[in-house]
Amino acid sequence: MKKLKLFSLAWPIFIETALFMLLGFIDVYILSGYDDLAAASVSTANQTVSIITIVFNILSTASAVMISQYLGAQKRENASQVAALSIVMQLLFGVIISAVFLLFNRQILVLIGAEGQLLEYAGQYLSIVGGTIFLQAFLSSVSVIIRNHGMTKITMFVSLGMNLFNTAMDVLLVPKMGVAGAAAATCASRTIGGIVLAVILFTKIEKPSIFRMLIPFPFKQLKAMLKVGVPSAMETFLYNLSQLVITAIVLNCLTENELIAKTYVQNITMLFYLCAVSIGQASQIMIGHLVGAGKFDEAYRQGYRSERAALLITIISCGVGAALRIPLAGIFTDNAEVIGICANILLINCILELGRTTNLVVIACMRGAGDVYFPTACAIFSNWLLSVLGSYLLAVVCGMGIYGMWIALAADECVRGILMLLRWKSGKWREKRVVQEPCPQPTVSAKQEN
Repeated sequence: MKKLKLFSLAWPIFIETALFMLLGFIDVYILSGYDDLAAASVSTANQTVSIITIVFNILSTASAVMISQYLGAQKRENASQVAALSIVMQLLFGVIISAVFLLFNRQILVLIGAEGQLLEYAGQYLSIVGGTIFLQAFLSSVSVIIRNHGMTKITMFVSLGMNLFNTAMDVLLVPKMGVAGAAAATCASRTIGGIVLAVILFTKIEKPSIFRMLIPFPFKQLKAMLKVGVPSAMETFLYNLSQLVITAIVLNCLTENELIAKTYVQNITMLFYLCAVSIGQASQIMIGHLVGAGKFDEAYRQGYRSERAALLITIISCGVGAALRIPLAGIFTDNAEVIGICANILLINCILELGRTTNLVVIACMRGAGDVYFPTACAIFSNWLLSVLGSYLLAVVCGMGIYGMWIALAADECVRGILMLLRWKSGKWREKRVVQEPCPQPTVSAKQEN
């Protein structure tokens, strides 16, 4: 395989991730013209989805790490077997989780404090989007396989098509069906995207016969996937769970305008950390290939290059966002109080993004190397002590409201960012490689280095 370059991988992932985020952004934007509370319900429902779909994170993260390291070690058949295993397991758990959402969507929402009209709206959305979450499971598994073969442009173009279709369906359905229309549009776009990616996967990269590699069932590979995936997913799970607990604090202790502002700010700030997400995912692919090939020094340098590039872009984007904070908030609403809250939070958020960028990139590099336990340990400490407890103390006890909550979130991101940099510098991730005894690799000249 040709040498992978950071920005040749990252820019299609950037656009794809932006388009993926835009799916939710479009739903919120169009629903904001229908009803502010309906828009807030989508954010609440999606937070619930992110918690319960931890299984998808386990399998996606593990398959990404293992496929990239196997390809780096020139073990193509092993990579294909992991790909087949990932697809089957994702679909299996996707169907189970879809059934849970169909049967218990209201009960789940009540647990986090949703009530009244917010519960009605969120319940409608969750029953449709959550009830068909197996579509997202399949889409995620196939996309990961294609990406880790270095074909990031393909998934980018598919995401573009999904967004165009989703937008058209939102415009047609939301005025007539409200929240249910937005949910139906999301499900339809995921169905089309999954079909297209499946056709590409089985014509350009793999053959349908890869599923024969699952007979006899590769329990050893599944064990390896769980060993990598569970700690990685737990780090994400703990973060999302902490955000869900914080949302419960918001729903029960803060005003309706603060809740609405939180929803809009979360959608605006996606633009700020988008580059970090894409550079992190591209770096994970590169680090995985390099570590699989035994090129630890090159992986070490690449990690720092990735973090510096992402941090520079984040600083610029946050500066622009702070300058345009009032017009950005005005995109969603004309409520003066909500706009004012959003504008103030966006200033505080500049500090938060510095830490979040470092976390997104360095943790992705560590995952690519197979170092998955340390970020989880840090999440247990930082998410719950600084983020959750800090939010309660500052927002509720000290009466600082949503501003206190955002200060606590910023403290969490920055402290974890420092810990991640220290871990990368220590080099302990070099001992965590999933694939052992890589095949000999040709020497790469200094001119070829990214």
